[in-house]
Amino acid sequence: MDPSERRRNVVFVVGTRPEAIKTAPIIRALRDQPWARCRLIFTAQHRDLARPIFDFFDVRPDVDLDVMRPGQSLADLSNRLVVALHAALSREEPDCVVAQGDTTTVLAAALASYMLGTPFAHVEAGLRTYRLDAPYPEEANRVAASHLASLHFAPTSAARSNLLREGIPPESIHMTGNTGIDALFMAADREVPLQGLDPDSRFVLVTVHRRENLGEPLTRICEGIRKLHDRHPDVEFLWPVHPNPGVEPVVRAALGGLDRVRLISPLEYGPFVTAMKRAAFILSDSGGVQEEATALRTPVLVLRDVSEREEAVHCGVAKLVGDDPAAILHEGTRRLAEPRQPARTTDATSPFGDGRAAARIATILHRKLVVEAPAAVAV
Repeated sequence: MDPSERRRNVVFVVGTRPEAIKTAPIIRALRDQPWARCRLIFTAQHRDLARPIFDFFDVRPDVDLDVMRPGQSLADLSNRLVVALHAALSREEPDCVVAQGDTTTVLAAALASYMLGTPFAHVEAGLRTYRLDAPYPEEANRVAASHLASLHFAPTSAARSNLLREGIPPESIHMTGNTGIDALFMAADREVPLQGLDPDSRFVLVTVHRRENLGEPLTRICEGIRKLHDRHPDVEFLWPVHPNPGVEPVVRAALGGLDRVRLISPLEYGPFVTAMKRAAFILSDSGGVQEEATALRTPVLVLRDVSEREEAVHCGVAKLVGDDPAAILHEGTRRLAEPRQPARTTDATSPFGDGRAAARIATILHRKLVVEAPAAVAV
């Protein structure tokens, strides 16, 4: 057989809900390609949160590593992930490993690939705050992954510049846009309804999950939301509460008695996109929400002191408020006083992408793994 006709084994590694959302468009773009054999390893960092995403995008894991244990430390999880992924990738014998983002799963995938001498492709490469404590441990994860990767799919020109400043070879960096915008457009076009919410209601959407916001910062965020709630009796608050034991009890204790604060289970992706489209504004510490809100033109107050998505701030959609109750009240009141522009669902002018990132990544992988010599992406 001509080596160029051999199907290349592309193995994707996914652990969390955001990774499932942003990886699914690439798998969908590749799975019908005659040159590619796609395999998906699921580490199950977010088992219950990621499974509905797989269903929504019609993607199924081929391997489930089931690494999570009650009360485990970050060190325990990291160790278990590297060992499990090393063994799984050894069995899969990939031509290339692909992972997205900055979680412990991504760093473990990069390390395991490096140890096996397998090319590692990093999706959403080059995001930086240049503070290793914010977000923690994600900033360290993505910096380390960048220096282990063979291919870097940078979502924006700023991300590409960050990689170049760190000495990453320019020929290995490809600016593709963010696959999260691909997923957003797929979901927005489906018009999945948000059940149980008055279509005429005015509401603020809230999400909090980051490790650095646990404890006192989360208490302060709840204080700010309570103040905003009391100031605006015509506004509801919709909070899909993350199941993290460091989040849910604190939120329910602080805000559970307020009639206009709806604390609900995490929404599936379709309804969540509907909520983002309809919200007066969003309060969130999520990186993905900053990208999605920018594409939808839904204002977002970022519950962090720094952000690696500076494009959202620069275009005027996002503003950093941290965990300061006064800033949450002031900026929230200002957003509520402004007329809400209709959400955009298929507009291709977002700084984070035009909905075609997955197709670009598929084309680059074909060129690197099939057209060019395999040595072009060798570790």
